[in-house]
Formats: sequence, C-alpha cells, structure tokens
Amino acid sequence: MAGGTRGASRAIAVELGRRGAFVYVTGRTSGQHRSEVGRPETIEGTLERIEEAGGTGTAIRVDHLEPGQVGALAERVDREHGRLDILVDGLWGGDEYIGWGKRVWEMPVEHVLRSIRLGVDAHLITSHFLFPLVIRQPGGLVVEMTDGTEEYNARYREGTSIGFYVAKAASHSIVKAQAHDLAEYGGTAVAMTPGWLRSEAMLDAYGVTEENWRDALVKVPHFCISESPLFVARAVASLAADPDRARFSGQTLSSAQLAKVYGFTDADGSRPDAWRYLDEVQGPGKPADATGYR
Repeated sequence: MAGGTRGASRAIAVELGRRGAFVYVTGRTSGQHRSEVGRPETIEGTLERIEEAGGTGTAIRVDHLEPGQVGALAERVDREHGRLDILVDGLWGGDEYIGWGKRVWEMPVEHVLRSIRLGVDAHLITSHFLFPLVIRQPGGLVVEMTDGTEEYNARYREGTSIGFYVAKAASHSIVKAQAHDLAEYGGTAVAMTPGWLRSEAMLDAYGVTEENWRDALVKVPHFCISESPLFVARAVASLAADPDRARFSGQTLSSAQLAKVYGFTDADGSRPDAWRYLDEVQGPGKPADATGYR
C-alpha cells in the first residue's frame, strides 16, 4: 500500500489485511518523521489497525519521490515474497497546495509543480520499480487512487486549481498506459475514486467524528452524500477478489459504481453515489437531499 498513512489508503490497507493479504504499508510519516502534510497519522498506526483486524504486514518509511528508496522497497519485497499481487498507489499529500479557486497566475508556481510531483511523478516512479514484481505471475492488480471519475474530470474542476486538476486527471491516462503494458502479462490496472470522503482531515475540518459526522450538515448540507473510507476499501477488496477483474482494465472506477457490481455497502448499510449527486444535485444548486443517492 503505497501512501498508506491515512484516509482511503489506510482503510484499503486494513481491509486487504483483514481479508488475508500481507500488506506492505509505505509512506513518509513514521515515528518522529513527519511529511509536509503535518498530520498525526503514521504508517505504524495503519499497521496497528491491520493487526487489530487480524491481518499481517509491515510498515516501511518510503518517500516515493526518491527513486533510490522505491528501488530499495522493491528489492525488499522481492527478497521477502518474490512477487507483488496487488499494488495500490494512494500517494498524494498535496492538499496544502490546492489553492482553492485560484487561477494559474495567482498560484505560487512551486505549489503547482509540487502538486504534479506528488500526484504524477511519485506514481510513475512507483510503477517503474514495482511493476516487475506485479508481472511475476498472471493476475497482478494495480489500483491508482485518484479524485473524480473520468467523466467528471473531463471538464475543469471549478473551485480547485490547475495543479490539483492536472494531478488528479492524469490518473485516467496513466492507467490506460499501465493497462496496455500489463495486458500481455495477464495484469489489470485501474484508477479508483471514492466519493466525498470522510477522511481524518475532512472530519477534523468540520469539527466532527465518524460517529457524529451528520452534525456537520448544519454548516455543510451537501456533506449528506459523504462516505466513510470503508466504502472504497470494500470496493478495492471486492475488485481484488474478482477473477474476472480484467474486464475493467484501463478504466477509472468509483466506489459507488463497484458497490452496484459487487453488492457491498458502506458501514451504515447505504451505497452513497457521490459523483452522480454532485452532477445532479449540488452542481445545479439544488437543496441538499441525498434521497435516491445513497
């Protein structure tokens, strides 16, 4: 689990561990080492949750923008297991560089370029070093975590900024290329997006917890369509368990889309369809109402 420190990536690592996978959890925040994200979650914390769920794994501090560190990770996985069955790339950590609503000339250029480094370069470096392990045997799965469906990101994400938009929209092209390269080895590559995610940072921003998240609807009514990280974790785990998953290779999938395919639900038993809601309710300026969307 590349970038498995928090949010959707942490939940996916835990769910895969719960279902029997040995999980390598990598990221920059470990012990006393903190990334620029500046949050308290650590890769060791993710490993603790995996073990609490009955799974096994190890936490390894890796900066995926450093080829030498990613190469060393690949050598260790090769030495210890000889292959990599599932590569989930949840690398990001660029929220502080989004510059909500700023035009390209208003953004610090270093913030734009850092977003690209985190959202594109780190993913390509990781692919370079770890794909040789994915193709060791047929059936390897690569999941590139992103934000937004391909259809939604086909138009500019108003309210964000060019660095964020390019970094996230790039995933749609990246998985098409990856799917092509993996095809002759029996591998599958997809991009995966959650909906409006109740990550640790999002809950903190709204001053709520996972237990009382609906209290945030007073100030942010459209938050009614949000989903817990477990929802997308179940999406990835269900895909990994599907022997016919190659039919999705090269596509960008969403948690809501796969919930309809595989029949899983979020923790509360619902199936929030955030991207359809954004298109049909929030985008057109209608009053917040998740009826028929979860």
